Amino acid sequence: MVIRNSTMQNRKTRRRRLTDREIDTMVAIIFRSCILPVLLLLCFSTRAFSQQPRQAQVPCFFIFGDSLVDNGNNNRILTLSRANYRPYGIDFPLGTTGRFTNGQTYVDALARLLGFPTFIPPYARTRGPALLRGVNYASGASGIRDETGDNLGGHMSMNQQVENLGDTVLQMRRYFRGDNGTLNSYLGRCIFYSGMGSNDYLNNYFMPNFYTTSSDFTPKAYAASLLKDYAAQLTQMYNYGARKVIVSAVGPIGCIPYQLARYNGNSSRCNEKINSAILIFNSGLKRLVNTVNNGRVLPGAKFVYLDAYTSSIDLYQNAAASGFDVIDRGCCGVGRNNGQITCLPFQQPCQDRTKYLFWDAFHPTETANIQFARTSFSTRSYTYPISIQQLASL
Repeated sequence: MVIRNSTMQNRKTRRRRLTDREIDTMVAIIFRSCILPVLLLLCFSTRAFSQQPRQAQVPCFFIFGDSLVDNGNNNRILTLSRANYRPYGIDFPLGTTGRFTNGQTYVDALARLLGFPTFIPPYARTRGPALLRGVNYASGASGIRDETGDNLGGHMSMNQQVENLGDTVLQMRRYFRGDNGTLNSYLGRCIFYSGMGSNDYLNNYFMPNFYTTSSDFTPKAYAASLLKDYAAQLTQMYNYGARKVIVSAVGPIGCIPYQLARYNGNSSRCNEKINSAILIFNSGLKRLVNTVNNGRVLPGAKFVYLDAYTSSIDLYQNAAASGFDVIDRGCCGVGRNNGQITCLPFQQPCQDRTKYLFWDAFHPTETANIQFARTSFSTRSYTYPISIQQLASL
């Protein structure tokens, strides 16, 4: 579905559409003159921006999700789901930014692999020509359902994040001379990442003292309801111009330090009741990807299913081979498994973060994020039906 501008259509004299080369040249000029000098001043001396790739493989990268990929959108929201304090970001070149880990998130590492010279900025503080390279809409505690995460305070649900994409597209029009066809062509070459669903289980379905969904739905019915809503949200992203879309499966939440600390007092056994419910959702999500890719529902779209569940299970079972010594407790936190409370302000984390799979009760370390990004980018070990690198080249 193409976004139309009736005023432009009614004009007798229509402007010539820009070619892909002209678009890239225009964006490059804007980026160099308006954005790059400032970024270079901020980043020149940091290790993260050494050996910069020559050119990004796609013109822009848009990110939707929760705390696994949030990079600061929750910083000014009244919520318990915030990470804009030390020791969060202790290994990140720009320090504490609001990322829920010690360094880079999965999408940070993926942006680097895609060739972007800088990290994709948060939507909360990005406007103007910077939007042309993409933004991160992710918000800690958010979910597919609007009420998900309310137990932690404010957040931007998936519906709100998609609305923000719509606002972004409106702002981007001015840089394409009002030519919506050319803008849609540009957006069609970009990568869109969406990682949703974790909080719909963690901070909704399996929190019966706060939500009624576990009594209102069976696990199968709940997954079906989530997928119906998610399909509508992904369709709206398509309507705004998204064509190359990565959709991430929900990971094995039953194995995170938070659940290990709560599950019948057993600090090493995963909660398979939670994992079983998640597998129902993931199976449906993969079927949704197949439905989209048959070309009849969303013509021209290509979806890639990112199997974050299997990748995590493989890490649990082969941790030593991947360089991890500790897989059942957070590097930073309080209580059993360092999983009962997340990192407290100025708490001293573990010394060697590279040996830990989890940074805190819920989130992977930078090392785990980078490993997963590298594997999923260039191989099909955890992507279906093609790798992310292949998706970028389409």
